[in-house]
Amino acid sequence: MDAAEARDFLREHHRAVVATFRADGRPHLSPVLAGVDEKGRVIISSTEDRVKVRNLRRDPRIAVCVFAEGFFGPWLQVEGDAEVVSLPEAMEPLVDYYRRIAGEHPDWDEYRAAMKRERRVLIRFEIARAIG
Repeated sequence: MDAAEARDFLREHHRAVVATFRADGRPHLSPVLAGVDEKGRVIISSTEDRVKVRNLRRDPRIAVCVFAEGFFGPWLQVEGDAEVVSLPEAMEPLVDYYRRIAGEHPDWDEYRAAMKRERRVLIRFEIARAIG
């Protein structure tokens, strides 16, 4: 599978498990919703205090396994080196993330306030490798 095929799959399927690396080298896994931004990067929303964010700030290596709604069936794994974008720079990318995953929000002011309150960040990365 190539990166273009992976991006196409990610535009339709958002349920995923992200893997980052702890300081001792062991993997840390967590469920997320993933999408693709206008530049073809994988995008994930998280908060400043999450283990995956701390791990990525220390070691940017990331792997994401994305699967279809029914779990069994088509899947893919994408890998790369992640960038963590914090607020305030993350605000408009977080709005874009929401639109790509869920469509229009009923109250964008409320959404933006929640992003600030929750200390949201955007994790993004170029696909260096795709399998599935």
